[in-house]
Amino acid sequence: MLDSIANIKEFMAGVESYEDFAGKKVLCHAVIYNLQCIGESVYMLSEDFRNENPDVDWDAIEGLRHVLVHDYYQVNMETVWGILQEDLMPLKEFLEKTSG
Repeated sequence: MLDSIANIKEFMAGVESYEDFAGKKVLCHAVIYNLQCIGESVYMLSEDFRNENPDVDWDAIEGLRHVLVHDYYQVNMETVWGILQEDLMPLKEFLEKTSG
């Protein structure tokens, strides 16, 4: 998960607005792929770990992966932008804290 977050951070360097993000098709696809990887990693977590760490909405992360993989025609890029702006760094901080 941390590798995928690092990839997204690198890809998003210099992107300051939703319009800038959404206007770059290759960037959007690269970000979506890494969000899929994060979701797949969450899917592989044990129920015990998920239950011991209820502050992270594991079901939402896994659910996002299902949408990105299976319902890709319904992906709302504004939602993806919101995830990048609000949810990705708290997840990164949690992962660093628990893996360190």
